[in-house]
Amino acid sequence: MSHRLAQVDELIRLELSRLFLTEVEFPKNCLVTIIKVKTSKDLRYAKVYLSVMPEAYITKVAKALKARVGKLQFLLNKKLAMRPLPHLYFTFDDTEAQAADLEALLDRIKKTS
Repeated sequence: MSHRLAQVDELIRLELSRLFLTEVEFPKNCLVTIIKVKTSKDLRYAKVYLSVMPEAYITKVAKALKARVGKLQFLLNKKLAMRPLPHLYFTFDDTEAQAADLEALLDRIKKTS
């Protein structure tokens, strides 16, 4: 990855984090974290990887983001002096669910041994 793409990824991550605090209303007792941003080489698309705790709120968070993505895109466009501004796509990190499944599998193996 080029140094410029890494800088763009970090800049988008920081600005989106700030916008999440003020522009998106997430459910109570829900923690939403931007894990990383991956921008395409042509700077047209940015995939934003999110972690949601507890995972039961993923659908509610997805709905909140879908309702506000246009506003987030607009505000990000105003804050960042770059062209083209990448179109945002949100995806959810399922590492925690995979880890829990693996842990349960290991527990079952221990019990049968």
